[in-house]
Amino acid sequence: MTVAVTHFTDPGCPWAYSARPALRTLEWRFGDQLAWELVVIGLTEDAKQYEDRGYTPERMVSSWPVYHERFGMPFGYQVKAGVSATSRACRAVMLANEQGGQLGEAALSALQLMHFTTTEMLQYPAAIAAALNEVAGLDGEAIVARLDDDDVLERYELQRSRARQAAGGATEAQGKSANSDGAVRFTAPSLIFTAPDGRSLEAGGFQPIEAYDVTLANLNPALVRRPPPESVSEVLESFAVPLTTAEIAAVMAEPLMAPNTGAVIAELQDLTAEGRLGREIVGDDALWRAL
Repeated sequence: MTVAVTHFTDPGCPWAYSARPALRTLEWRFGDQLAWELVVIGLTEDAKQYEDRGYTPERMVSSWPVYHERFGMPFGYQVKAGVSATSRACRAVMLANEQGGQLGEAALSALQLMHFTTTEMLQYPAAIAAALNEVAGLDGEAIVARLDDDDVLERYELQRSRARQAAGGATEAQGKSANSDGAVRFTAPSLIFTAPDGRSLEAGGFQPIEAYDVTLANLNPALVRRPPPESVSEVLESFAVPLTTAEIAAVMAEPLMAPNTGAVIAELQDLTAEGRLGREIVGDDALWRAL
């Protein structure tokens, strides 16, 4: 019996990016017992929306160390030329997701890494295409060429509308909703878990892995929890996309215990020296993949 998971997210949100270790742990722990649906929020349609709220490239970069120190994901600290709206990147993720498989998640990861670890601008079509071209199975230029098609814009607006239905629910009650454009919306990442009988529970906004676990335990106590992996290789061979150090360490952590990042790094370095892993520098950390 599977539980449906509606995942509201946006590639420009640092909280959604910082939640990746918890989400990877959730995927490892429950596997195909969870059926994921990716829905993009569309935080901003125009960069001026951020500028009007007082955001600057300098202000945004100054907050990255806080996220890195708390959650471990890699960041780059060079100041960008400006701030970026997220609309185009959201539509790119939506189009990748429509191709099936795990391409939507891979596209989201690629755009997050580009946004948070490089000086490339999330709103520029050429930057979006280049990031998507790093994902096997995606043609970045083909996706970018469709971003402003009428049918794409129509489907995107439907997703934006779904993301703006948080009024009166648990997400708003917990103070994890937002209203930046006239409607109470889910913040990124928000997960709604739905059982086959239609019962659903919300885990709105950024949450620790324990919140997801207790939500699923209440919704479906029969779900089987996979124990933590015994090796880094086991982790990397189980995911279709390369992972950051923080993601690997989170997946390998024992329940209720902090990740043993030092031990994970040592194992990663040993496997890389043996030629069994590939390492790609991203920001102040790395992406790892099995060879």
